[in-house]
Amino acid sequence: MIISVASGKGGTGKTTVAVNLALSLDENVQFLDCDVEEPNSHIFLKPEILKTYPASVSIPKVNEEKCTYCGRCKEVCAYNAIAVFQNTVLVFPELCHSCGGCVLLCPQKAIEEVNKEIGVIKIGKSDSIEFVSGELNVREAMSTPLIRQVKKYINTSKTVIIDAPPGTSCPVIESIKGSDYCILVTEPTPFGLNDLILTVEVVRKLKIPFGVIINRADLGNNETEEYCKKENIPILMKIPFSKDIAVSYSKGVPMVDVLPEYKKYFQEILVKIKKFY
Repeated sequence: MIISVASGKGGTGKTTVAVNLALSLDENVQFLDCDVEEPNSHIFLKPEILKTYPASVSIPKVNEEKCTYCGRCKEVCAYNAIAVFQNTVLVFPELCHSCGGCVLLCPQKAIEEVNKEIGVIKIGKSDSIEFVSGELNVREAMSTPLIRQVKKYINTSKTVIIDAPPGTSCPVIESIKGSDYCILVTEPTPFGLNDLILTVEVVRKLKIPFGVIINRADLGNNETEEYCKKENIPILMKIPFSKDIAVSYSKGVPMVDVLPEYKKYFQEILVKIKKFY
C-alpha cells in the first residue's frame, strides 16, 4: 500500500505527519522523501545511509560538423530548449525535458544524448524502516525527473510512506501519482484552507482517495472543518498546538518519541485508510 502525505503549502506539518506515521506502524515500512528540493525527513528518522547513487537526465549534444542548421530540432522542441542560428546551435539544459524528440527527428543524425547529473539518491535504514531520499543539485530548475527516479525504488511489498513536496504543481503530482491513498495536512487558517481546497482539486483529478489531518487544530477558526464536512472529506486526525511537540520538532525528535500515546492515534489512521482502500 502506498500512502502519500501532501499539503498545499509549506509549514503545515506534512513531514511531521509522514515521519510519525512511519514510526508508528509495525515493521515492513518504506519511507520515500520526495521533497527533493529541501529533504528534511532524515533529521527525524536519522537513517544510516548505505548507498548513494548519482541521478542524471539525458540532454542533447549537437555535432556541428554534421549539422546543416536546418532548424528541425528547434521546431520539434516544445520547451524551447534549442535555438538555431545561421552558423550555431544553442542548447539550454535547464529547459530540456529529455523527451528525445530532437535526437529522433534530426535529418542529419547530428544530435546525440549525453548524461547530465541533477542530484543524488540516498538509500539507507532507520531501525526497521527502509529509507529512500533524493537531493536535487543547487541551481537545477526541475525536480520532477529526480522524483521519478526516487519512486523507482518503491517496494510494493511494504507499506510505503511518501513525503511529497509542498504546493500543487508538477513535483507534487509526480510524487503522489500512483498512490493508493493521500493524506492532506492542513491548518485552520485562511491560507491553510485556501491551499487545502487547491490540493483537494488535484487529488480528485488524479482519482486518489484522500483524507485530511488538521495540525494545530485548536488555533485559527473552524472553517476548515466546515469545508471538510460540506465536501464529505474524512478528517483522519486533529493535532493540537503543543509546546512539547514544537520543542521536540526543533530538536529533531519525532513527536511519538516525546508523546508515545500518539503512536496509537497514527496507527488508527491506517485502520481508517484501509476502509477506503
